[in-house]
Amino acid sequence: MKQLFLNVKDGSTKLIDQPIPIIKENMALVESLYTIVSAGTERGLASFGGKNLVQKAIERPDQVKKVLEKLSTDGIVTTMESAFNKLAEPMPMGYSGVGRVISCGKGVTEVQAGDLVAMVGTAYHCEINRVSRTMLTKVPEELTDYRQAAFCALGGIALEGIHQAEVVPGETVAVIGMGLVGHIVCRILDAYGCDVIGYDVVDKTLPGTRLKAFIHSNDDHAADMSRALTRGRGVDKVIITAATDSNAPMDLAAAIARDRGIICMIGVTRMNIDRRPYYERELSFRIARSYGAGRYDTTYEEMGIDYPIGYVRFTEGRNIEEFVRLLTQKRVEVSDLITHEIPFEQAAKAYEMITKNPNQERYIGVLLKYGENEEKWKNTVKNTKYVRKTSGEKIRLGLIGAGNFVRSTMLPVMKETGKYEFRGLATTGGVGGAQANDGTPFAYTTNNYKRLLADPEIDLIAVSTRHNSHARFVTEALNAGKSVYCEKPLCLTLEELEQIKTAYEASGGELFCGLNRRHAPLIRQIKKELKTDQIPAVYDFIANAGCIPKEHWVHDEAAGGGRILGEACHFVDLIQYLDGSRLRSLQITAAENEAYPMNDNVLITLRFASGAIGNIVYSSMGSKKYPKEQLRVLSNGSVYEMDNFIRLKKYGSSKAVKEKLEQDKGIKAEYEYMFQVMKGKLANETIQDAFLGQEMLIRAMQKVKEA
Repeated sequence: MKQLFLNVKDGSTKLIDQPIPIIKENMALVESLYTIVSAGTERGLASFGGKNLVQKAIERPDQVKKVLEKLSTDGIVTTMESAFNKLAEPMPMGYSGVGRVISCGKGVTEVQAGDLVAMVGTAYHCEINRVSRTMLTKVPEELTDYRQAAFCALGGIALEGIHQAEVVPGETVAVIGMGLVGHIVCRILDAYGCDVIGYDVVDKTLPGTRLKAFIHSNDDHAADMSRALTRGRGVDKVIITAATDSNAPMDLAAAIARDRGIICMIGVTRMNIDRRPYYERELSFRIARSYGAGRYDTTYEEMGIDYPIGYVRFTEGRNIEEFVRLLTQKRVEVSDLITHEIPFEQAAKAYEMITKNPNQERYIGVLLKYGENEEKWKNTVKNTKYVRKTSGEKIRLGLIGAGNFVRSTMLPVMKETGKYEFRGLATTGGVGGAQANDGTPFAYTTNNYKRLLADPEIDLIAVSTRHNSHARFVTEALNAGKSVYCEKPLCLTLEELEQIKTAYEASGGELFCGLNRRHAPLIRQIKKELKTDQIPAVYDFIANAGCIPKEHWVHDEAAGGGRILGEACHFVDLIQYLDGSRLRSLQITAAENEAYPMNDNVLITLRFASGAIGNIVYSSMGSKKYPKEQLRVLSNGSVYEMDNFIRLKKYGSSKAVKEKLEQDKGIKAEYEYMFQVMKGKLANETIQDAFLGQEMLIRAMQKVKEA
């Protein structure tokens, strides 16, 4: 199937082929019929992409701040590489459409295969979308012009603004900004029995939008004219739908609102509030969050868990349901707003029109229409741009998963080594696979990981999925005779660990875990100088991990296992490597802090057979401006101080400093080490430490939970 992406570097668009998504629980697969191109949101994204770096920085000072923070801790080269890698990643476009259900996952009872549905959120410009049950609603067959249902996200945005403004039937409502969303807001308000006054800098009135009056926003007498239309009172509510860099809509809203009126923002403008009118008339200002309750809540949008109607009447899903009801009962009509219907294959024309408009066309609602394409049903897609390297020296890679780490780090670094051939990529669907394949072309992409296990031309299976699936993929790949590289952690339970050990012992393949810090050049330098076989050392590591919202899947015991099992294993392994003797004990003490209840603030105490001790402080409470990882090693009259894999200081008879421009956590060296092991040039000396460290972490975390 084909999906439309935006190149953030230059604002261009491209269609990328990928396999049909796999159905998941609480999800439905929907074959797109029409999706809408948002002349506001998507034009803004495309225009942003077409700007140079300086213009991008001026427009997004928040992102510049993040870059500067990273620069202060990670170094200039690492920061610049990270920023440019992010810009190079194609962005999926689209969020509103109408289509027919192909299949439903477990838990989806509201619709069934064959139903016509309106969809939002992951309703990308894509031939087939996987959509949560909470983000779609059935479209009755009575709505003969079902193209209108493609406007459902805009209808949801309009309705959320109306709800947040607490509009009551019979009120007079001002709508500032008569673009596409503005017209939809006006039509819904009219259907609800309100008088509507429209405002804009140019006259954009349409016959299908019933207004009590239209007033030019820049008219000096706009406020007086508004009072004349409301018996001298002013409008009851104001909904701002405009998109502008100006504060004029905010100033106008305050001038025309009645005593104790409500102003609601659903557009994008400056929001400088003049205290005087707000104080004198006790005005209220609100912002509507997109298309309803549930927006940005992963449990709602991704897991399909709905809010009880007794507590939240209008969620995202129920807002689009209401919009479809208004369309079906012909209380709202938006077919006249459709000015262009462009074949999906020619989507680039739509974006050229809304950004540059070389032909000076008048447009409001722009739809992409999806035709028949038998190719979209394929489970495996061959990459026509893939050029096979015939050298037998390379390790042929099969990759399961295409998350952020894969796209931003793993694949670029593997490509840089020149030692890997990218044979097959398996994902369940979504945008990650297309983004990964765009940056590092694989010979083929599939939605069935078992194809990789059966492919005789694959030497190494890389696993980079959610933590709870690692053990299964690792075990199956080892049983299939493949070597395996698994991103940390190896597993989440002792039972899974035993299964992996058994499969590894019976397999002819190698097994690696992505514990790369031991391969970092600065760590290797410390190791080279230490004499831990003669004099024990004391290790102190600080992981300033930063806060991750409690809703993130990594905190989910079932999916992520928590941050200690998922990330602190890095630092345990690093100290295991430095000491070189067997880890004899590992204890965890968790902070008791109600503000940080996720057991991600702990002290990890280590004891080794050499007599050495280690301490790891892992915390989510720290500042982002402080380095993320610091190590102190005290031994034999010397102190080694490693700062965030950029700087190493040694204090002994004299002080020595080694500093790098680029942060190096050992990822490239790890991939080169894997290559050497698989070619028989080195023995695999890392996996037994990974087994032992993970086992002790699991046991220690069990005690923390039982305490």
